[in-house]
Amino acid sequence: NIFVLMLNFFLSFLIIRWWKRTGLEEKLSFARDRLVENFLCTVGTNFNPNLEYYRKVITKVNSLITIIDDVYDVYGTLEELELFTEAIDRWDLNGMDSLPDYMKICFEALYNFVNEFAFEIENKSGYYSTPQLKKVWTSLCKAFLIEAKWYHGGYTPSFEEYLENAWISISSHVIFTHGYFLIPHSFKMEDLVCLEENSNIIRFSAMISRLANDLGTHKRENETGDVPTSIQCYMNETGVSETEAREYVKSMIFTIWKKMNTEARTSSFSESFNDTIINLTRMSLCMYQHGDGHAIQDSKIQSHLMLLIFNPIPIVRSIK
Repeated sequence: NIFVLMLNFFLSFLIIRWWKRTGLEEKLSFARDRLVENFLCTVGTNFNPNLEYYRKVITKVNSLITIIDDVYDVYGTLEELELFTEAIDRWDLNGMDSLPDYMKICFEALYNFVNEFAFEIENKSGYYSTPQLKKVWTSLCKAFLIEAKWYHGGYTPSFEEYLENAWISISSHVIFTHGYFLIPHSFKMEDLVCLEENSNIIRFSAMISRLANDLGTHKRENETGDVPTSIQCYMNETGVSETEAREYVKSMIFTIWKKMNTEARTSSFSESFNDTIINLTRMSLCMYQHGDGHAIQDSKIQSHLMLLIFNPIPIVRSIK
């Protein structure tokens, strides 16, 4: 119960205050407010009581990803999205002039967060991480832009083409790159290269998270005419039924998970970081087990939130 109380306090007084200070919820009314769900994902990824700073930063990362995803998926025109992607690539506040106001707010929030985080890393370790952090956010936005172009062009990619972009657009590599600098371990050049090149364990984890996401969101996204999921791409390519496509995707998850476990045994990353990678993969399965537990405020996820963060654990004392 002490840990539950600590999580409750941390969410209420640190994370929510930061969220309100950004003004994103108030100024970007089209975007989802999934701060608490993002906090749940972060806790599930690394629940070490001593890693409060990890949970603080990664909850912010997840929340910014959610906002930017909605900019690309819900609100922005294709022309605006191309301008926003170019601004992220340049990484210069002076390049915001061509952006509409809502994108300026979004870009400035991301820019300030990344630079502040990079400054903290440099102060603690001496490592200059800004280029690496900027690179993962740029790759994410470029993947979002590809999906937006598919949507606006009515294009259904092949299964392989979809996955080659979708393992990036699921954003796991962004979370892992930030997370690496937050876990107590020595920074190794070999690790930093593996992070930058998205080594197999990162790619496998991201692919599982993407496929789990697609299993949970396909029905809703198919009804709303969103970007095709892996299920739709596989159905379109092979002519199989939705049930058969789902079974194929589940079998892929099983196969890739075994590969991820093998990579974890030989990875140069520390055991604690490998555990974080695997835990994020598990949380993806949890969030999308009963549908879209992130985009929609699912009752199962709400129950998990209440039990983990808000409700004390009942303690039954035996009477002798």
